Amino acid sequence: MYKMNKNIKTFKINNVDEIIALGEKIGRLAIPNLVITMNGDLGAGKTTMTKGIAKGLGITKIVNSPTFTIMKIYEGRMMLYHLDVYRITNPDSDFELEEYFENDGLCVIEWADQIKKLLPDSYININITRISENERELEISLVGNNLKYQEIINCL
Repeated sequence: MYKMNKNIKTFKINNVDEIIALGEKIGRLAIPNLVITMNGDLGAGKTTMTKGIAKGLGITKIVNSPTFTIMKIYEGRMMLYHLDVYRITNPDSDFELEEYFENDGLCVIEWADQIKKLLPDSYININITRISENERELEISLVGNNLKYQEIINCL
């Protein structure tokens, strides 16, 4: 970590192992009904981060991108609902994704800006910026005012 303010932490990641380790820590800290949104270019590391989160939840199945299925569900100490909404162009259609936000699991949403108006009032947002082939900058922030979510960010 090299920068922090009250609601934002920024991490410099040097390799895949570091992004997995940070994701694993998030998974261990996760609480039911936590929503995490992720944004970043193709190949930035959104699914890699989700693999780490899954590991922290005790999920042993292989986690891969749900780009063509929109959602994959994994079972660990709590359910992981992994969504990739890149292909959704009309969030008003009948997807009913919001039901997974309050289903006692952890909801990770890649390309969350596509469905911004469906998101809950409070969630953790992760922006991933590619610096080089291996280096990334991750900005983790609280959207809304959920103090439990802020505690998770503070523990990272």
